[in-house]
Formats: sequence, structure tokens, C-alpha cells
Amino acid sequence: MAASKMNNPLRILKTLDGFLTKETELILFGKAAIVLGFPNAPEGYGSTLDVDGILPSKELETIRQDEQFWEAIEKTNETLEPEGLYITHMFEETQTILTPDWTGKTVDISLDGMRHLKLKRPSTIDLILTKMTRGRDPQDMSDINFLITTENIPPAQLEDAMAAARLPNLQEIEELFESARPAVLELAKKQPGPLRQSEEPGPR
Repeated sequence: MAASKMNNPLRILKTLDGFLTKETELILFGKAAIVLGFPNAPEGYGSTLDVDGILPSKELETIRQDEQFWEAIEKTNETLEPEGLYITHMFEETQTILTPDWTGKTVDISLDGMRHLKLKRPSTIDLILTKMTRGRDPQDMSDINFLITTENIPPAQLEDAMAAARLPNLQEIEELFESARPAVLELAKKQPGPLRQSEEPGPR
């Protein structure tokens, strides 16, 4: 899916792309993943000031040794500092909440004009899980509601993902995750769901 309208995450990533010297994959999450990964994202999401990424464990050592990547991030932050824009955190996958096979379910993000950046986002359900690290934070709950509504995700699918989810080894995050669980499932239960055969519209 392509994003053509300029917004802050797009501005940041185009700047980063200009400093890279080879093809580089980046998995986005947070607001940037929503505004660039969903064509119907609320317009206000483009005003976020930063971009966050997730580093897969299986590629962590390679990424750590990729000097051009880290130098490009540093140059991007220096360039955009006067505008208050920046790339903040590159999280290791063990620092957030994800399903065990999350890397096999990532979704490509296609942006015009990129020379070196190959962008992806986690699956919608994995994005929801990452949003549960702060419990019932109002903004995160609003984001989760958008994600559930956009793909009409049923409660059972969310329950399965929550049961399988790998959490950071921090009691605080475990408690926040558990506090968010019923609220997230309640949001899913409010979705209309697919029509049963007997409910399908037709001649009477």
C-alpha cells in the first residue's frame, strides 16, 4: 500500500533514505506504522514527531554491525532536529509484546521515491499487542480501536494471540498487559462481525 501525502513519519523516513548507502529493511511500529501502513489512518496521526522500529532477534547482530544504518539515523536526527522530528527508539523484539511468529506475518509498506529503505510493519494483531505494553493508556486504546475496526478482528482471534504472546520479562509490563486484556477484547466484541448465512441480505 502506498502513502503519497507528506506527513512527519514520511518526512523522517525520506530523510533517512537519503543518507543510506545500501538496501536496508526497517520494521516500523507505533504511530508511524499506522499512518504509513493503513490508507484510512486518521489524519492527525501524521503529526507524530518520531519514528520507532523493531529489530528482529534473528537479525540483531547483523543490524548492530551495520554502520551505515546507525550513521544514517544519526545524520537524520541532526538534520531534522530544528524541526523537532527524530528517529527515537530501535526496540529489540524482546522489549515489546509480539506473537512468536511475528516476523513471518509482517506487511510491506510501499512508499514512492525510496532508494534504499525497504519498509514493513507487524501484522495488525501484532501491532495491537505492542500497544498493550502501557496497559489501558487512552491514546493506545484509541489506536487499538482503530486497528480492530479497520480489519474487523474477532475477539477469538485476539484471545488466541494474547495467549501466545511473548512478553518482556518485566512484571510491570505483564501487569499492564493483563489490565488491558479485557478492555481490548471488549472493543473487539463491539464490532459487528460477519453476517451469518441466515442474516445475509436478499429478497424476502
